[in-house]
Amino acid sequence: MIDVDGYLAVLGVARPAAPTAEALWELHRAQVERVAYENLDIHLGRPTGIDAAESVARITRGRGGYCFHLNGAFAALLTALGYEVTLHRAGVQGEDEDPEGPGGDHLALTVRLDGEPWLVDTGLAGGMHEPLPLREGSYTQGPFTYAMVPSKAVPGGWRFLHDPRGAFTSMVFAPEPVELASFAEEHVRLSTSPESGFVRVCTAQLRRAEGVDVLRGCVLRRIEAGGTTERSIASADDWYDVLSRVFRLDLTDVDAPARAELWHRVRTAHQEWEATSGAEEQPSAERD
Repeated sequence: MIDVDGYLAVLGVARPAAPTAEALWELHRAQVERVAYENLDIHLGRPTGIDAAESVARITRGRGGYCFHLNGAFAALLTALGYEVTLHRAGVQGEDEDPEGPGGDHLALTVRLDGEPWLVDTGLAGGMHEPLPLREGSYTQGPFTYAMVPSKAVPGGWRFLHDPRGAFTSMVFAPEPVELASFAEEHVRLSTSPESGFVRVCTAQLRRAEGVDVLRGCVLRRIEAGGTTERSIASADDWYDVLSRVFRLDLTDVDAPARAELWHRVRTAHQEWEATSGAEEQPSAERD
């Protein structure tokens, strides 16, 4: 069982009277606007699980997570509200060509409404604001244009193509249903391996109708229709204020020594990146 009312309170959405398309759209928008894509617990040395009830509890106390947490929790919420939800093995890709198949580093969701399947994904960093139909075509949401195409490598699968300004190129998912527990091993790898982007880069992201806010390390970036602005954060107070004010994260359970240690690690990594990489992009926390 999950705390449905507590979850809906975080989203600022009343309990739907029925599992309608209108309610699904409202829930999806609210989730990506209010629940941050973030990996702070990895950098705080606080291992998490991906059980849906645990992820819902994280959200109700003011935290977020990445795809296994966010989509796992959202799937549980939708199921509790009467929606027909399917979990899919997926992979986030940086390649322009259709990959061999989903690597399992992403959990995708589909919801069937009136016999038609829709991609529902609140765990794609800086991605969809609303569900997308599983129909080939181009779709504009705010300042971003996406595409849905059948996968050439996965029979019956689909490929989501991100806007060129996105943090990744595409996401491909297989049609077969899977259980949330099947991602447990990959979650451990992504949250512990030195090669994982989640381990290398501390990040928080939040989608808005007008664009997306992205924090990678000490760099805060806002992508909107009018362009991209960014600034480097130089103090711990400013950094934690951004996490609270921009990304709606409640870090009241992080004591002063832990805050100081996390800021030291993030700031040191940023200074090393500045010294060695110049204007090159930081490693992405959305893919390995």
